Amino acid sequence: MNTAPESGSVSGLILVGGGSLRMGANKALLPVGGVPLIERVRRALAPLCREILLIANDAGPYTSLGLPIVPDLELGRGPLMGLYSGLRAARGELALLLACDMPFVDPDLLAHMIHLAPGYDVVIPDTADGLHPLHALYRRAACLPAIAAALAKGERRMISFFDAVRVRQLPAAELADLPGAERALMNVNTPEELAAARHILRRLYFDEEEA
Repeated sequence: MNTAPESGSVSGLILVGGGSLRMGANKALLPVGGVPLIERVRRALAPLCREILLIANDAGPYTSLGLPIVPDLELGRGPLMGLYSGLRAARGELALLLACDMPFVDPDLLAHMIHLAPGYDVVIPDTADGLHPLHALYRRAACLPAIAAALAKGERRMISFFDAVRVRQLPAAELADLPGAERALMNVNTPEELAAARHILRRLYFDEEEA
């Protein structure tokens, strides 16, 4: 799939957040198909982004990735502060934000989101599970002041600033036309979800072998 002309000004932001309490281990570094989750996300972003930044307050576990690491400008403010900090540090006019625990990120879906960006400040999937702000595209110039205003009001919700920007939702019907899109939105929070992701990958691999 071809990217939009704006694709040359896209930064990638990988958000490492939470304590992985339900997983019992640092989920970003757990392997699926022999590749750590965070590395799978990085590989999906690499063809589309001029830079990739890791948003993390504890840099130690991730220095081997060789990525610039951006801490939250204020601690304890949740993922909205992570997005704000990443957008402040990014050089691209657009930024793809992805959680670190998504094993099946699809570059074609990301490219489609970039293609839709002209005329919008946020491009975000909207499925039966709701909006997916940790798999979304954000325009720095419009989103930074809107997020700053939301944070100043004490907001922590990722979508709290959406009323102040132009949002393009990708409904489930539209995502259905993109192979792999539903799987691309999966994230891994528990040992059961990790096992499910590994099972899906094995099934995909064997299906390809049989094709």
